Order: sequence, then structure tokens, then C-alpha cells
Amino acid sequence: MTELLHTAWHVLWHALLDTLTVLPFLFLTYLFMEFLEHHAGDRAISVIKRAGRGGPAIGAALGLLPQCGFSAAAAGLYAGRVVTVGTLLAVFLATSDEMLAVFLGAGLPVRVIATTLAVKLVVAMFVGFVADFLLRHRIGDMEVADLCEEEGCHCERGIWRSALHHTLHIVLFVLIVNVALGAVLEFVGADVLAAWLARVPVLSQCVAALVGLIPNCAASVAVATLYASEVLSAGAMLAGLFTGAGAGLLVLFRTNKRVKENLIFVGVLFLVSVFFGCLFDYTGLAALIGL
Repeated sequence: MTELLHTAWHVLWHALLDTLTVLPFLFLTYLFMEFLEHHAGDRAISVIKRAGRGGPAIGAALGLLPQCGFSAAAAGLYAGRVVTVGTLLAVFLATSDEMLAVFLGAGLPVRVIATTLAVKLVVAMFVGFVADFLLRHRIGDMEVADLCEEEGCHCERGIWRSALHHTLHIVLFVLIVNVALGAVLEFVGADVLAAWLARVPVLSQCVAALVGLIPNCAASVAVATLYASEVLSAGAMLAGLFTGAGAGLLVLFRTNKRVKENLIFVGVLFLVSVFFGCLFDYTGLAALIGL
């Protein structure tokens, strides 16, 4: 009984920590969106939309920072149609969550770490720009008002209160999911599943990418640890880290009510991750660049 309570506390504590890391990003994101909607005016919004053409480059660079807050922020901005789908893809592909900490803790050479980050940056930018080119930079109209109406945040009472209302709604949802996922991962373990199937060609990249889709820091920890332990190949590691965007997917499904659009986005993210994972493994490119 004592061990069970200890495990439950461990799961709850880590879920709380994972959730708190995205809270400030979400609040600032919604505050920014409310400001645009109520005070910035059409001219400011049009400037941001034009700047969206370079969004994938900016998004990929921000995504490289060792946290998952920007993926959550980008998902909220995308739901409000402030950034393009290419920018969102770039942020998600570049985000590595706990990878850097695991790699440093495992004592991997700086060259390997730098190469991994460089690959993620280049692939994220490339895919983001291609997506925006194919979609002709479609951002659409601002939909902050729609988000407010759906959640009943009473925007007329001030942007600070409205931003806090949105943030608390999202954070509560993220916390509940993190607790549920943490419980599953505590008793099963993402590393167990990934290690079991890592021996099968192509399937290892697919499984690693699926593990990366788990919206929890445990996913990136498992993928990075398995690579550092030489259980996963470089391509499988990249596939898992490409999809590992932390709480970003949770925020996307919570804020963007177009479920079909979200599912297509996840499908594209998964396929792109598996494709590049296989490309690096089976063309010898990973060995060529020292991974």
C-alpha cells in the first residue's frame, strides 16, 4: 500500500511539474492574442500575417530551446490563426523537450548533440516552408473571438482576465491528461515498448515516432535514453524526437476545434518523422554526419 501511494505521488508530482512548465508560455500566448484582437487593430494583425512567411524559420529556432513551452504556445497561436500550419509543423519538429538534458547526462559527445540539433533545425525549416508553399501561406482570419465565445471567458472584462481564463482551462486539461499518461508510463514504460520493437527495420522508426507522439516529457526521455544506450538507431531516434513536441499536441486538440484538421496534422507529422528517420538510417546519411 505504501509503495502504491508513493507511486501515485510520484506520478502526480511529475504531472504537475510537466504542466507548470507550459503555464507561463500559455498565459503569455493568450495575452498576446487578446491584445491583438482588442487593441492592435487590423494593421498590426496584417503585419503579423505577412511576417508569417518567415514563421517556419523562427518557429524552428525557438523549438530547439530545451523545453516544450513553445510547442504549446504555437498550438494556441495556430488555433487563433495567428501563425501558419508550416510554422506549427516547424516548431513541433524542432522541439526536443528533454533530449538535451538526457544527452548531456549520458555524456554523449558535443558533436553528436550539435549534429542532432542541426538536423532537427534544417528538417523543421524545410518541412515548414514546403507546407506553407503548398498551402500558399494560408493563415485565415483571427479567431480569438471564437475561442472566447466557446469558453465563455467574458473578454469584455479585460484582456488579463480573459487570458488567465483561457490558460487555466488549458492547464487543467493538460494536467488531467498528464496524470493519466504518467500512470500508464509508470506501470508499462514507453522504453519497454520501444526497446521491444527496435530490432525490426522501418518498424523501429514507426514505433519511435509513435512513442514521440505521447504528449509527455517521458516520451523524449525514453527515445533519447534508448539512443544513448545504443538500443535505437540514429534514424529511429530522430523519428521519435521529430514527433516529440511535449504538451503541444494536447493544446492543439484542446484549442483547435477542427478535429479532422488536427488528425491530418498529426498524420503528416508522423509520416514526415518516419520518412526522415528512414532516410537517415537507410541511406547512410546518419553515419556520414556522425550520428
